[in-house]
Amino acid sequence: MKACSLILAALLLSSPALAQPDPSAVVAAERAFAADGLAHGIKRSFLTHSAPDAILFAPDPVKAHELYGPRPDTPHPPLVWWPLWAGIARSDDLGFTTGPSTFDGRPNGWYFTVWARQDDGGWKWIYDGGSPSAHGPAPPQGSPPAYLAPATGPAADAATAMRSVQAAEAVLARDAATDSAAAYLAVLSPDARLAGSPQPPATTPAAVKAELATRPAAVAFAPLGGRASSGGDLVWTYGEARWKDAAQDRRGHYVRIWQSRAEGWRLVFDQILPVAEPAS
Repeated sequence: MKACSLILAALLLSSPALAQPDPSAVVAAERAFAADGLAHGIKRSFLTHSAPDAILFAPDPVKAHELYGPRPDTPHPPLVWWPLWAGIARSDDLGFTTGPSTFDGRPNGWYFTVWARQDDGGWKWIYDGGSPSAHGPAPPQGSPPAYLAPATGPAADAATAMRSVQAAEAVLARDAATDSAAAYLAVLSPDARLAGSPQPPATTPAAVKAELATRPAAVAFAPLGGRASSGGDLVWTYGEARWKDAAQDRRGHYVRIWQSRAEGWRLVFDQILPVAEPAS
């Protein structure tokens, strides 16, 4: 009986559902991406490190290879960025990093990149973007990043996870149409991070509430896409956001990371990126 118990314990400890992820892989991929940007320029580094279906906002979603492919490979001031927070799925196939960036030596906001493991075992980014958030007292380049805690929810397949998150986003969209701050607070994890305003990214519950206070009171959200990890514990989504500002219609896009927790799906990262209005 004791031998059977030991065998069962060993099987449970070796189960992929209980394996602890190591986000250092996506951190290494991000650092290699940044290093190539300095060595070879934005075009070559962005094309080299992005998946064929990778997207970015310019200002609406567009495939990175369609955007950068026809562009001339011209010199530019140095674009520098470094990861300070990262997370990875238990299935080790989907992750993200975020941190500050500079352009020509000046603060350039905070980037956010979503990474997916490829068939050859390497990592390519599937989304890259950023917010105008201020640097604040950010740790310098080379500092060790903080990591998102591993998921605590049950294992699931990617399709089931995506359906669950789509249902959670539908509720968030319904409630945000009348009270966006309350809608977010109902689904945010205690360790969630928010970005989008000119303030530094919110990394504490108090800062999250302050960030929410900078957002419109009511926002209309519409999903556009995303991806779930094969282990069903981490989901990236993006979509449209529309609101009124001083009686003017405004729009932008949201980018989110959802994680499966013991208490259900929780939002661990969110940013809203306004589309700049053309000068009148």
